[in-house]
Amino acid sequence: MIFYFIFTLVVLQRLTEVFIARRNEKWMLSQGAYEVGASHYPYMVAMHISFFLFLIVEIVTNNNGISPLFPLFFIIFLAVQALRIWCIRSLGTFWNTKILILPDAQVVRKGPYEYMRHPNYAVVCLEILLLPLMFQAYFTAFCFTLLNITMLSVRIPIEEKALRDATNYNRVFQKKISES
Repeated sequence: MIFYFIFTLVVLQRLTEVFIARRNEKWMLSQGAYEVGASHYPYMVAMHISFFLFLIVEIVTNNNGISPLFPLFFIIFLAVQALRIWCIRSLGTFWNTKILILPDAQVVRKGPYEYMRHPNYAVVCLEILLLPLMFQAYFTAFCFTLLNITMLSVRIPIEEKALRDATNYNRVFQKKISES
C-alpha cells in the first residue's frame, strides 16, 4: 500500500515537472534559445518511463515488501526530493528536461549550483537507486542505475559543450575550480 502511495506521488511530481518544463521551454525559445541533444532525448524519456514500468512489475511480481532499511532510504529519498525542488527553483525559467541553450545567458550560480555543476542529475541518479531499494526491487535499481549512468555519459558532455560554446559556463566553473 505504501508503495502505491509513494509511486503515485512521484508520478504526479513528474507530470508537474513536464508542465513546468514545457512552460519554461516556451519562454526560453521565445528568448532565442535552441535545443541541443535532441537525438538522445526520446531515449531518455523512454528510459524514465521504462523505469517506472519495471519498478511496478518487479514490486508486484516479487512481493518482497518494504526494505528493512526503508526508514533510512525514505529519509534520504525525502532529502533528495527537497534537493530536486531546490534545483528547479534555483534555475527558475532555465530549468528543463531538455537541453535548451540561451546564447549569452549568465550561468546560474545559486542554490545547489553554487556547489556542483549538475545537482539535478545527482537527484535523478539517487532517485533511480533509492526508490527501488525502498521496496527491494534490486533488479530495477541495478539495471536502471547503469542505464542512467550510460545516458548521462552522453547527455552531460553535450550539455557542457553547448554551455561552454554559448554562455559564460567556462569562466564561471573555471573560477569555481580555482577557488576550491
